[in-house]
Amino acid sequence: MLGLFKRKKEKTEDFLEPEVPEVEPIHVTDEDFEEVILKADKPAVVDFWSEYCSPCHVMAYVMDDLAEAFDGRAIVAKLQVDENPKTPEKYGIMGVPTMVFFKDGIEVDRLVGVHMFNTMEQHLEALLD
Repeated sequence: MLGLFKRKKEKTEDFLEPEVPEVEPIHVTDEDFEEVILKADKPAVVDFWSEYCSPCHVMAYVMDDLAEAFDGRAIVAKLQVDENPKTPEKYGIMGVPTMVFFKDGIEVDRLVGVHMFNTMEQHLEALLD
């Protein structure tokens, strides 16, 4: 009778490990921005972000998913604005997160704030046509 009320031990191996994306956004700097983004033969989106910005950390998950979804078709990149101040200044980045879309080295679109994957996907997909 005592065995009826024993609690089963939980197995820690039953818990899922966080999924690590196979493809991640490229981290660009002021020094390599022109070569990686502006001279690219594919459309690109750059997430201008800061370590101290909570919404930027939310967008990081969206950018990870975007990098995986557009692997080989578009460039998905991130630029840390505190460590690379020249490029954000050149493009008039006033707040983070700001995602700037490029095609043929020219800015063609911009989104500010947190956006869902579907919105980001639509904006990037439009540049592939």
